[in-house]
Amino acid sequence: MSVWMCSGQGAQKPGMGADLLSVPEVSQTFETMSSIIGLDLAALSTDGTADQINQTEAAQALTMAVSVGVGEALYAHGFKPSALVGFSLGQISALVLSRVLTLEVATELLRVRSEAMARACSEHPGGMMALMGATLADAQALCEENAQGDVLVCANHNAPGQIVVSGSNEALERAESSWKEMGHKAKRLATQGAFHSPLMAEAAAEVEAFCSKIDFAEPTVTLICNTDAAPFVIEEAASRLGRHVTHGVMFQQSIEALIDAGETEFVEVGFGGVLCNLVKRINPEVERVKIGTLEALEEFTR
Repeated sequence: MSVWMCSGQGAQKPGMGADLLSVPEVSQTFETMSSIIGLDLAALSTDGTADQINQTEAAQALTMAVSVGVGEALYAHGFKPSALVGFSLGQISALVLSRVLTLEVATELLRVRSEAMARACSEHPGGMMALMGATLADAQALCEENAQGDVLVCANHNAPGQIVVSGSNEALERAESSWKEMGHKAKRLATQGAFHSPLMAEAAAEVEAFCSKIDFAEPTVTLICNTDAAPFVIEEAASRLGRHVTHGVMFQQSIEALIDAGETEFVEVGFGGVLCNLVKRINPEVERVKIGTLEALEEFTR
């Protein structure tokens, strides 16, 4: 068995998932989610423009639909994960595949989360930026130097040499200029706001309030939580999922903990292959497989 990794937002592109719509489990996932959130995900997948797909609600729904659909297709072929970990939005996909939430309830959670985050993005403009070659200490120092009264925090602990910071546009511009002056590279991410930062506080409160009203089942496999790189605690689900919106994603620490526990194969169920690339940077010796296309799915299940 292998660890299944559920993709996060940011790798979305026109056409993502279109070739997978011929897979029954994928098409059913798309249909179920579309009926709940009021977006025609199949049409977005096949005909959506980059601008349409980059909208927060569309990007998150498509990303989740591909991850859950691919995961369900793997289950249908007799495959099971030894553990699950999601990256940011992928945490919700992992809740479905670990059977903590049904797809229907998880899609409602996605709707509440994405709408709340979209409002926060509009009311508190900002963005996210990857710092290439940065240690955590480097990133923290850069944030402290360039915040200057604005929000600027370490958001994603991706891999050795890659930390993502999140904050206001003004602070990000200062940080980008400073980082490049030091001879390093920085890359803005395809997100519409400062996710995993205090600018998402109102959204976090909405997510926690929604989650406090729903029932969570015990996971059928080990589910790693983004906020602390430890197994998800059902009794703390509402607070953890709320905090998840404003706090950093501990991806590197999660993968290292799984490797320390004996895991040797990591399969990215979702589009883009970003997580496989991060795992390679974390530990190049473990096996990595990305399944975000029909060809990759067929090859894996052959």
